[in-house]
Amino acid sequence: MKRLAILAFLPLLLAAGDPATETEHVVEEGETLGGIANRAGVPAGVIAAANGLQEPYNVRIGQKLVIPRQKVHVVKDGDTGLSIAMRYGVPFANIAIANGIQEPYTVKTGQRLIIPAVIDAPEVPTQQARTEPYFRWPHDGSVLLGFQRKDDKGHEGVDIAVKTGDMVRASSSGTVVYAQKDSGRFGRLVVIDHGNGWRTRYGHLSRITVKLGDVVKTGERIGLAGQGGVATRPELHFDILKDNVPVDPARKLPQR
Repeated sequence: MKRLAILAFLPLLLAAGDPATETEHVVEEGETLGGIANRAGVPAGVIAAANGLQEPYNVRIGQKLVIPRQKVHVVKDGDTGLSIAMRYGVPFANIAIANGIQEPYTVKTGQRLIIPAVIDAPEVPTQQARTEPYFRWPHDGSVLLGFQRKDDKGHEGVDIAVKTGDMVRASSSGTVVYAQKDSGRFGRLVVIDHGNGWRTRYGHLSRITVKLGDVVKTGERIGLAGQGGVATRPELHFDILKDNVPVDPARKLPQR
């Protein structure tokens, strides 16, 4: 009898803990947001936004995360925007934005519509507000030359070993304020403004893949590595500035 009860309850246990379908997840020891997102099949940025997480998106054991899931609706004969919105409890304006539909918001039979998840806006404690961005390594290569600065002279950043054509990533989210092919010493150079006086620079690129005014996210590609300017080998020059004063990147970047 006990065995039959366990077997009957087993499907419920599996469904509740299925990463592909769960809408809530309690963080366990050793888990990261990236790992949870991969198993759930939902972008980490979407989960972070739904739960009010700020960079670097750390999670703690026992924390309950909302996993916002999207549905897909195939428009049938007789469907209208209003009827679809009422069926899923989502304002059709939200559905229109998710699917790039312009006013007057018409739908047609057979059209596949993404139904975005609607969740309560997370409460973000005021103490989480930061004036300093979180920085990440723009490339995974080894450090060739570190920060060496004295009396406003010397090496103001780090040089990182690369292969020509490697992807160079934005160290933190911000706006591209400089993207030039010939900056002199650094050749092709990109500068990103992160607000509150913080900027990062990426030099010796073989190619720039962003343009002035672009808004980029942490980890987004901003160029390809190379050997531009005065570099004698393929390398990435990276530095961090606060109010135009160089800051030792080793004090701001996470340990590898």
